[in-house]
Amino acid sequence: MRLYVLFLLLCLTIAAPARAQQVSIQLGKSPVPINQYFTISIKLQNQGLKDYTPFPEIEGFKKSNKFSATKTIITGGTTTTVLTVTQNYAALEEGEYELLPFTMKVNGQTIRSQGLKLKVTPMAATPLPGSNLPNLVTPEVADPVAEGQAEFIDKEDNAFLTLYTSKKEVFVGEGVTATLYFYLAEQDQRLLDFYDFANQMAGILKQLKQPDAWEETFDFAEITPENVSIKGVPYLRFKLYEAVLYPINQSPLRFPALSLKMLKYKVAKTPNLLAQERQEGYKTYFSREQVVKVKQLPPHPLRDVVPVGNYRLQEQLSRRSVPVNKSFTYLFQVEGEGNLSAIMAPVPTPPPGIDFYPPDVRQDITRRNGLVEGAKAFSYTVLPHQPGTYNLKKALQWVYFNPVTARYDTLQPQLSVRITGLQDDDALVLSRDLGPFYNIIENEDATLVSLHLADQIKQYTNIILLVLLALSAFVFLKK
Repeated sequence: MRLYVLFLLLCLTIAAPARAQQVSIQLGKSPVPINQYFTISIKLQNQGLKDYTPFPEIEGFKKSNKFSATKTIITGGTTTTVLTVTQNYAALEEGEYELLPFTMKVNGQTIRSQGLKLKVTPMAATPLPGSNLPNLVTPEVADPVAEGQAEFIDKEDNAFLTLYTSKKEVFVGEGVTATLYFYLAEQDQRLLDFYDFANQMAGILKQLKQPDAWEETFDFAEITPENVSIKGVPYLRFKLYEAVLYPINQSPLRFPALSLKMLKYKVAKTPNLLAQERQEGYKTYFSREQVVKVKQLPPHPLRDVVPVGNYRLQEQLSRRSVPVNKSFTYLFQVEGEGNLSAIMAPVPTPPPGIDFYPPDVRQDITRRNGLVEGAKAFSYTVLPHQPGTYNLKKALQWVYFNPVTARYDTLQPQLSVRITGLQDDDALVLSRDLGPFYNIIENEDATLVSLHLADQIKQYTNIILLVLLALSAFVFLKK
C-alpha cells in the first residue's frame, strides 16, 4: 500500500509542471535598440483567453500597442492550439533598467516571471515604420449638458468618436478592418473620463456584430491610449474595438451610428483649497453610420467555394528520391493575408503509381496592425508503388481569388519526386490498410473449432435437462 501511495505522489509531482505549462510568460530579448519594442507575452495552450490582469509597468518604458497570434496544429487527429498575447513597450531613453519579478493572473491561474535586466542601446539602422493615421472627420456631437452652479465653467472640449473602415467596397470573402476610436486632445485630459465603460461596450459590440460576415476580433482586455497627432494637434487615441470582417454573401456591412456617454467635468472659476475644483456632468459622443458595399466574385465554376485573399505557396519534400513502397512527406503551405480559418485542405488527384493520404494540418494566425495574416500548412503522407519521376503539379492544385488583382489564380506545386526500384505487387498489398477486420488478426486465437460444436453442445444440454426433470419427478412422487 505504501509503494502505491508513493507511486501516486510521484505521478502527481510529474504532472503538476505539465499542467502549469499550459499558461506561461515569455519575455523579449535584451539589449534592445531604442527605436524597437521590448515585449512581454502570455501563452495559453489548448484554452481560450477569458481574463487576465494588466501587463506590468516598466520604469523607463511606456506601454504601446498589443497584438495576439493563434497557432493551430492538427496531427493524427489531435488538435493543439497556442494563443499568444503580446504587449509592446517603448523605451523613453537609452540606459540600463530592470524588470522586477512580477506575477499575472490569467484565466484564474497565477503565473510568475523572474524579471530581467534590460539594456536600451542606440537607434538601430532600420527605424520602425510609422503608423498611418485614418482620414478622420470630426462628427457632430450632442449639445452639452445644462449649466450647473455659477461658480463652475463648462469648457469646450476637443474630442470625438469615429468608426474607421479600411475599405468602402469589398468582394465576397475579402477582409475589411473595422476599428472604433475615441480621440481626446491631450490638453483636455482633465475634462473627460469614461463612464460605465463595460456595460456601454457590451451594447456597442452588439451593434457592431455583422450577421453575414466571419469575424476575426482583436484582444482588448486593457485599453491603452496612443499618442498621435492630427493636423499638428497632439491627441490621445483610445482603440475601443478592432476586427477584420469577411462577408459571406452580398449583403452590405452596415454599421449604425454609435454613441458613447462620457463623464464631462466643469471646472471652478476660482479654484481654492476649501472647495472642489471640478463638478461632474455627462456628455454623449456619436459616430457616423458606415456602410461597406459587397461585390459578387466574377463568374467561375468554383465561385461559391473558392477562398479569397492574397496568398503564396511554400512547399517542401522530405526526400527527393524514394524507393518503391516507402512513404515520404509533402508539405503544401499557404501563406498570406486572408481568412485562413476557412481554408480547406486541397483534394489530391494523384496520377497512377502514387497514393495520397489525408494530411496533418498546422495553422498559424497573427492579428496585428489591423491585419489577419499567417500560414496554413497541409502535410501529406505519400506512398509510391510504381517507379518513375512524378511531377506533383499534376497531383495538387489550389484555386483562389485575389482581391488585389481581381482575378482568379492557382497555386500549384513545382517540385517533383523520383521513385526508384522495381514494382513489387506483394509489398504493395502488405503496405495497404485492409481495414479494421484484418488489423485484429494477430490478437485473435487461431485454434481450430469444429463446425458441429454447436450441435454437440445442444445434445449435452438436452441430456442434462432430462436428468434434472427425472430427479424432480422422483422427489415429487416420493413426497
